[in-house]
Amino acid sequence: MGTHIRTRFAPSPTGLLHIGGVRTALFSYAYAKRHNGQFILRVEDTDVERSTQASVDAILDGMAWLGLNADEGPFYQMQRMDRYQRVIEDLLARGLAYHCYCSKEELDAMREAQWANNEKPRYDGRWRDSNQNPPEGVAPAIRFKNPLEGSVVWQDHVKGRIEVSNTELDDLIIARSDGTPTYNFCVVVDDWDMQISHVIRGEEHINNTPRQINILAALGAPIPEYAHLPLILREDGQKLSKRRDAVGVMDFQKKGLLPEGLLNYLARLGWGHGDDEIFTLEQFVNWFDLDHVSASPAKFDLEKLNWVNHQHLKQADSARLCELVAPFLEERGLDAHALLLEQQMAIVELLKERSATLIELADHMHYFFKPKAPNEAIAKQHLQEDSKARLRDFVAEIEHCDWSVAEISRCMKETVAKWQVKMPQLAMPLRVAVCGVVNTPSIDQVLYLVGKDAVVQRIQSALV
Repeated sequence: MGTHIRTRFAPSPTGLLHIGGVRTALFSYAYAKRHNGQFILRVEDTDVERSTQASVDAILDGMAWLGLNADEGPFYQMQRMDRYQRVIEDLLARGLAYHCYCSKEELDAMREAQWANNEKPRYDGRWRDSNQNPPEGVAPAIRFKNPLEGSVVWQDHVKGRIEVSNTELDDLIIARSDGTPTYNFCVVVDDWDMQISHVIRGEEHINNTPRQINILAALGAPIPEYAHLPLILREDGQKLSKRRDAVGVMDFQKKGLLPEGLLNYLARLGWGHGDDEIFTLEQFVNWFDLDHVSASPAKFDLEKLNWVNHQHLKQADSARLCELVAPFLEERGLDAHALLLEQQMAIVELLKERSATLIELADHMHYFFKPKAPNEAIAKQHLQEDSKARLRDFVAEIEHCDWSVAEISRCMKETVAKWQVKMPQLAMPLRVAVCGVVNTPSIDQVLYLVGKDAVVQRIQSALV
């Protein structure tokens, strides 16, 4: 038996839970579950200036909505400061880290000089093995002694073999002059303490990986395996932007998507399983591996997302959809509890085939609660005098029939035969009078679900 698999999702609470982050969480979750391992949630909140409780809540709410439940956590880095301090003191005592007394001005001047000489700007190691006395009144930063020779090599599960020469890396600050440890250092200690076996994260972290591997090696900690996922781009090839694009996961809930629809779509962004397009989270977990993650960027396609969501909406349990669509009905001023659950479920059953999102479903359900007023042009076209005469005859037919789809259909046929017209010449005016729209599912089924009394009342209102 090999390594026990432990993955982690480690967002920073400095904004919404981003769609790229959700895909990272999904892949990390699936990899752990596929191998009977653990999935850990860690909140990297050391950026005190930008971290907010609202962002923490957005992350936790997003993960709960998606059903990506962590086996351990959430852990918060700010609650682990004592541990980081102890590890830093240990590195200092072992000569693997040192105090650096450079002021901001000195570091700026160092960079300016390097730029002027066409050199890569970096810290020049002046305090690394220095014997000079520390300047008065300067609080030092603490830097890690990066190895001066050799290179860092790892076999990335997505990007393949990556090698970075240690001469490319400078001595990283692991604690700022105010004593707070830095991101790259906290991550290393956390991955070590939490026994993370596989770090699955976005490719923007590739530059951090060699630094983190060197610190892990200095601590004598095991080195996890790495998989860096490619970017998700907009359809125009630009990077998805938190500011410009609706990319917070809860934006998609507000747009009426189902969590399983969004997860299925994200699973297919940069990963594939033959020709399978539509699948559940359970199926994804059973199939997922890192070998089939593409190294190229994926494009976010809203139309495709809606199509995938539509497939899941059609398959979803109707009682659950009644619950999920209720807030969208309320937004439209409709009382979700005005109809019995059985009636609502029958309505949802009829409409889910033609709805890509819960918003569309709520729009289609509108006329079962109350009719939409038809616009003038539609009313003028479909409610002329001869149409109204046919509607009067239809009302006379249904007043005495048993209320069933078959009987409604029979009454429609009788009326059409009497007037010697084609079915649409009765069906269209019926739609407009009862529903206020020209597109509905099969009109006999719609009338049945609206109910006899309401149908008669609505037709009579339209005849005025």
